[in-house]
Amino acid sequence: MKKTLHFFEEITKIPRCSGSEKAISEYLVAFAKERKLSVHQDKSLNVIIKKPGSAGREEEAPLILQGHMDMVCVSEPGLDFDFSKEAIPMYQEGDWIKAKGTTLGADNGIAVAMIMALLDDEKLSHPPLEVLVTTNEEVGLIGAGAIDGKLFKGRTLINLDSEEEGIFLSSCAGGVRDIISLPVEFKPNVKKKAFELSIHGLKGGHSGMEIDKGRANAIKLMGRLLERLGSTRLVSFEGGEKSNAIASRARAVITTNEEIRGELENSLEIFRSEYASVDPGIMIDYREVALPEEVMSQVSTEKVISLLYIIPHGVLGMSADMPGLVETSTNLGIVRTDENRVVFESAHRSSVETQKTMVLRRFRKIALLAGGRSDSKNNYPGWKFEPESPIRELFLETYRELNAVEAKVEAIHAGLECGILQEKIGKMDMIALGPDMQGAHTPEEKVSIASVDRVYSLLTKVLEKI
Repeated sequence: MKKTLHFFEEITKIPRCSGSEKAISEYLVAFAKERKLSVHQDKSLNVIIKKPGSAGREEEAPLILQGHMDMVCVSEPGLDFDFSKEAIPMYQEGDWIKAKGTTLGADNGIAVAMIMALLDDEKLSHPPLEVLVTTNEEVGLIGAGAIDGKLFKGRTLINLDSEEEGIFLSSCAGGVRDIISLPVEFKPNVKKKAFELSIHGLKGGHSGMEIDKGRANAIKLMGRLLERLGSTRLVSFEGGEKSNAIASRARAVITTNEEIRGELENSLEIFRSEYASVDPGIMIDYREVALPEEVMSQVSTEKVISLLYIIPHGVLGMSADMPGLVETSTNLGIVRTDENRVVFESAHRSSVETQKTMVLRRFRKIALLAGGRSDSKNNYPGWKFEPESPIRELFLETYRELNAVEAKVEAIHAGLECGILQEKIGKMDMIALGPDMQGAHTPEEKVSIASVDRVYSLLTKVLEKI
């Protein structure tokens, strides 16, 4: 347990935002070489580490342990923090490890730390281990999609990218990123005042884990606010930070001849009333700014506001086979103004491939009607439930022995790398698990120390028994 926490603390000192994993990848390579373990780093900076089986177990079938090295980098509004240079400001509060004003990166750094502790343990009984630590997971499972499956002999995989102890995942949704680009026209400003509007204080959250919680989306709220303000012209619109995170803040610059304070107060009252039980911290701020020379035309302003209204967000369908499981959803995660266009980025998820395709086509029609275009990227498959799974049965049995209670087997709406890894490596017996974690992808992220200890003990026991 001490080694796990030690390695996690070391990881938090290394820059590893999605797309900037070179330092953490090199760190893992150096870790393996120091222990004289076989290591391979590919062009996508994925790291594969292999460790022979312990004494007497050298000829057993290899076992694959898997997690991802990147993290979602989000900080609280107004916090001056550079993820490319500064260590995550982690601290302990009771049983929880947290960060001061930023995401912690326990998703999925705690998995990497546990794997490192397992590799570092010379007394542990285990079969040959094939460790895969991927890059760019948080932005579409990109690293997993680039691996060479021929480098693996194992046909049993333990994924450690889950966030609730005692729940073993056996299926997940597939996903795809969608980008609508809307051309906009700018004309000379004729309005008398300019204001910057800000909606913030929302909970946000992971678009796979929290999409069914009914939390507010700051981008969607800003669209409603702009429509209520009436005769305005948009100068710019910025909202959200990650396509797979529910937008917790949005900002718009407008010009107008009207008084806006009263409508802002009315809108805030409406929003707080609607989301009183699930997102009570909603705030609306505004300040007068210098008049711009150019603003979006009336037609372009109306098109942007219309798209903010009609682009779907949230749960689109529930599973008929697994009560309580979201089957299909979409998350409007980012909106930004790029020169002469406004870009809307969404993340679609579904456990039914045809439904995912349907949502993609729906977005293309929406873009077409608005005079824009829709493009997709990072399309990855789901992970289908298998009725028979020896690794799942072993974990259930071992969890029962260690804790005297039954674990649960569930599917998840969030995306895991299991489906795409099976496409690359071949058919495998797979399971996903992890310690108790809350607030992933937000500055509220935290992980339970006691839970990490129990999950690590579970892993070591399974490695002994498998």
